[in-house]
Amino acid sequence: MSAHAIDASENAAPAARDRRPGLARLTKVELRKMVDTRSGFWLQLAVLGLTVLAVVITVLAGHDDDKTFRHVISNALQPAGILLPVVGILLVSSEWSQRTALVSFALVPERPRLLVAKLCAGVVLALVATVVAVALAALGTALASTDAPNVWSLPLGLLGQDVVYVVTAMVIGIGFGAALQSSAPAIVLYFALPVALAALGSIHALHGVIDWINSAEALEPLTTTVMSGHEWAQGLVALALWMGVPLAIGLWRLTRRDVG
Repeated sequence: MSAHAIDASENAAPAARDRRPGLARLTKVELRKMVDTRSGFWLQLAVLGLTVLAVVITVLAGHDDDKTFRHVISNALQPAGILLPVVGILLVSSEWSQRTALVSFALVPERPRLLVAKLCAGVVLALVATVVAVALAALGTALASTDAPNVWSLPLGLLGQDVVYVVTAMVIGIGFGAALQSSAPAIVLYFALPVALAALGSIHALHGVIDWINSAEALEPLTTTVMSGHEWAQGLVALALWMGVPLAIGLWRLTRRDVG
């Protein structure tokens, strides 16, 4: 009886050891990677510090009409929307720059699962950043004690757009990192392409087209006003280009690149 139990435990141990890690565990690993590197840690600390600074400046120096909950949230979300995508870029590109791709892909041979885990980790971090920004904005609004009307008025649709703003920015960053697999070009293109498209938009013949493909223009109303159907159409087209294309290229490169 005891010999049979020993044999059973010995046979069960390798099976448990060889079982592939679940998506939740991979997501936790990717979240840890965002903090383990010095660049990721300081970027997230900078996001927190700039969020606090944005709230303080709005409360202390803003006009009474700017001290409403919705305006303070809009300002508080800007650091996350600008800097968190850089964290997403580094999360993917660091696999190559830090030479960890060989280990990652040896432990998780199904490379698309690794990209999905990075996306899940990015979404979790974006949601946490949104919650922190909303909490700081609420604290700042309470301390401002303004006499402006409808101080705490915040349409549910606008709150949902705030979440979309931060989450999609993070996903776009991960897409750029996956497509280029190098930190410097991905970061430069992420910030330079909207500027270049805005410059092209100054050409009258291209103005109507650029409004549909420039994410900076199409997604600008997300944190300021409840978007109309036409604005949502422009935003979704821009998101399809800025999220779908880089992620598709990144997935293709990820599954074909030699990590040896």
